[in-house]
Amino acid sequence: MTTTPEALADEHAIEAMRAEEQLIGAHEGHATNTGVSNEKLAMWAFLGSECLLFGGLISTYFLYRGRSLAGPTPKQIYDIPYTSISSFVLLMSSLTMVLALAAIQRGDQRRLRVWLVATAMLGTTFIGGQVYEFTSFIREGLTLKTNLFGSSFFVLTGFHGVHVTVGIIMLLSLAGLSSKGKLPQSKSEVVEIVGLYWHFVDIVWIVLFTIVYLIPSPHVPRPSVPPLQIR
Repeated sequence: MTTTPEALADEHAIEAMRAEEQLIGAHEGHATNTGVSNEKLAMWAFLGSECLLFGGLISTYFLYRGRSLAGPTPKQIYDIPYTSISSFVLLMSSLTMVLALAAIQRGDQRRLRVWLVATAMLGTTFIGGQVYEFTSFIREGLTLKTNLFGSSFFVLTGFHGVHVTVGIIMLLSLAGLSSKGKLPQSKSEVVEIVGLYWHFVDIVWIVLFTIVYLIPSPHVPRPSVPPLQIR
């Protein structure tokens, strides 16, 4: 059975289309109904669950605000200028994260590593500032067990600090993969997914800084105890 030139042309066209589809699939990952890859969709789902978790912690902090019967109180120990500088450092790391993503999308591995390490260093500076703040509060008498304010403050801000630390480890891991040639331009979505996580912890800190440091605690009057009558 002879094959006509038209049939050979059709077979070559079909093979070319299959090769193109495989190439597109390698760059875009697994397709979903939302048009977002499975990996990115999983990160969005994880961040949604984290929103619920932080929402619960923030609600607990609001319930306990101003209800401590013993000091120290927020007004006595907060150093707003210091915390503002530390917050600015963390927010600037979002800019370097964007620059890292732009670098890998251009195929610039050197700048990718520079901006990833810069983002990690900014995050480390923030964590260092938070550790210093915690130790200064402990020296002034505020611990996890001192009062309701201490318990809610250390749990809420400490939990955020753990998230930042996890992000730093992820950033340094990406920088290490890039230095070994295992993070090519075709895997730029990996950097984008880590960037989503990093921007999330930055946004959460904006909310926490506003609620915890900038909004004054309401004064809740202590319950009056009637004097003991001796008969």
